[in-house]
Amino acid sequence: MRVVAGKFGGRRLQAPSSAVTRPTSDRVRESLFSMLADVNGASVLDLFAGTGALAIEALSRGAQKAVLVERDRGAAKIIRANLSALELTEPVARLICGDAIAALEGAARRSERYDLVFLDPPYRKPAMLGAEPAELIGAILAPSARIVTESDRREPLELDLPIVHQRLYGDTLIQIYQI
Repeated sequence: MRVVAGKFGGRRLQAPSSAVTRPTSDRVRESLFSMLADVNGASVLDLFAGTGALAIEALSRGAQKAVLVERDRGAAKIIRANLSALELTEPVARLICGDAIAALEGAARRSERYDLVFLDPPYRKPAMLGAEPAELIGAILAPSARIVTESDRREPLELDLPIVHQRLYGDTLIQIYQI
């Protein structure tokens, strides 16, 4: 796995050897960022960050800062290693090792606003993003924010927002919403 383009283009990223974390493939990330186009100056929130590849790709392509949230300690260790290898430290990149809902609640309390939010929960568990998380996500979105969801095509993660792009890559469904 590698960073596809930008400042860190071509740099290798660590990926877990376990089946717990399912990294977004280089091909899917490349296509996703083509659909997103300009992320320059964006404030990014990567929930269920896994390896951190989506947030790191955004930073590589000019995003201003990224907050990565990952509950699994093994995956968080890999994110730390990837951020360290690229010398991405606070305030540019911040890792929160904890629950996505708690991270959203904290961001809402601090009145944080994000231009780009990545939602890639474990496949087969999209229900973990019910009404409460949707309301919390709404509270942290900047004007014209975009939300990217990655889910299994058989169990799509659906938000009550307008979809501006949608693509299938095998069993992976990518949807981009914009407020």
